[in-house]
Amino acid sequence: MRKIIIAIDGFSSTGKSTVAKQLANKLHYIYVDTGAMYRAVTLYAMQKGFISNEFFYKDDFILNLQHINLEFKFNDKLGYAEVHLNGINVETKIRSLEVSNLVSKVSEISEVRKKLVEQQQQMGIHKGIVMDGRDIGTVVFPDAEVKLFMTASAEKRAKRRYDELIGKGDIVTYDEILENVIKRDHIDSTREDSPLVKADDAIVIDNSDLTLEEQFEKIYTIVIEKINN
Repeated sequence: MRKIIIAIDGFSSTGKSTVAKQLANKLHYIYVDTGAMYRAVTLYAMQKGFISNEFFYKDDFILNLQHINLEFKFNDKLGYAEVHLNGINVETKIRSLEVSNLVSKVSEISEVRKKLVEQQQQMGIHKGIVMDGRDIGTVVFPDAEVKLFMTASAEKRAKRRYDELIGKGDIVTYDEILENVIKRDHIDSTREDSPLVKADDAIVIDNSDLTLEEQFEKIYTIVIEKINN
C-alpha cells in the first residue's frame, strides 16, 4: 500500500492519541504525539522556574529554547514511542494536571510553535506517519491525505481525563478537570498563532457516544479508502 500522512486534530481529551496509536500500529506507520512535545517543553519551563500558576517569565524562557532537545524513543513493551526531554524519559511527568494547566500558555508562543513545527514537518518527509495535535491539518501538514477533527462534549472529555488520572493514583476532582478542559479549549481556539480550527477538508469525528472500537473502525475505514484511491 502507498504511504500517506494522517493528520488528527481536535480538542483536548478527545482520544486523539489513542486512535493515532491504533492506526500507526495497524498500518505499521510512525506515530508522533505533538501534544507530548508541547507538554515536554512546558515541563522544561516548569523545572527551570520560568513558569508557574503565578508567573511566566516568557522572554527568559524563549531565550532558553535552544537548550531543549526532544526525541521519541520506541518502547517495545508499550508498543509506541515515548518522549524524552534532554535525554530523560518524561512520558509520565508530562501527563500531570500541573502540566495540563500550563501547556496552553506555552503552546501559544510563536517561537515555541516555530521550533516544534519545523521538527514535525521533518518527521513527515517520507510519509507513513500518523500525527495528532491542534494544528496538524492546518499548519504542519496542510496537504495531508487524511485529515480528522476529533470532538466530544466537555463533560464527556473531563470524565475520561478524570478516570485516567484517578487510575494513575493522582488526587484530583472532576470539577477541576472540567475547568481545565474548558479553559484549554478557550485558549487553544483563540490564540493568535495557529489557533485550533477545523481544516476545511477535515472529517469531523464526534466520539461523545462512540466506544473505542466503534471509533477505530469508523476511522480505519476512512483511512483505507484514501490509501486505496
